[in-house]
Amino acid sequence: MADKGKAEGKKEEEKKKPKKPKSPQPKNEVGTRKKCRRYRWELKSSNKEFWVMGHAEVKYLTVGCLVTALILFSGLSAHPVLTLIITMELSILIFLIIIYTFAINRYMPFILWPISDLLNDLAAFCFLTGAVIFAVRSRPTLHMHYFIAVICTGVAGLFALIDVCLQRRHFKAKRVKKTVLVPPPPKKTKEDEKQPEAGKPKEPEPEKAAEPDKKKENK
Repeated sequence: MADKGKAEGKKEEEKKKPKKPKSPQPKNEVGTRKKCRRYRWELKSSNKEFWVMGHAEVKYLTVGCLVTALILFSGLSAHPVLTLIITMELSILIFLIIIYTFAINRYMPFILWPISDLLNDLAAFCFLTGAVIFAVRSRPTLHMHYFIAVICTGVAGLFALIDVCLQRRHFKAKRVKKTVLVPPPPKKTKEDEKQPEAGKPKEPEPEKAAEPDKKKENK
């Protein structure tokens, strides 16, 4: 019974203790956030950058075009190379969307994600353009569904080219304020002021004016 009373007393004391307030953190930087607080900030920041810069819209539209083209090509007797190219690009796009949506790229800084995304867009544009040319040349007459699938593939390649233009924003040089690079001069303390004075030789004291030897004569 005594042990239970002590345990309850400790719990009540812990409840009464005021909780430590969270340290204020900057909105535009990670600061000293850790664990869940850091992941929540990284998640919001990554999704904001992903949507505001236009990458999300372009990638989702590309995914829609590729899925439509894949469904239409699979319903027809199309060449397997076309479905292979579309499936490959679709899987890479879904992978990148997951990476940016869940802020996984923020925890892998050793990979240059803008450059990898840029290279993927260039490769996607080349592959999808080649797929359109191959699809048109492989059939003398185009069925309506086949023609729509070719158009969707070409539009997806165009969106990849637009994403290349959007990726250029990451490589623009940013101007840095001069005040950030030059720190303010350190404040002088009393000890620092005394040190140079101690090293200097003492100046001779000015001689006092000689008093007149003779007193004024009484008139």
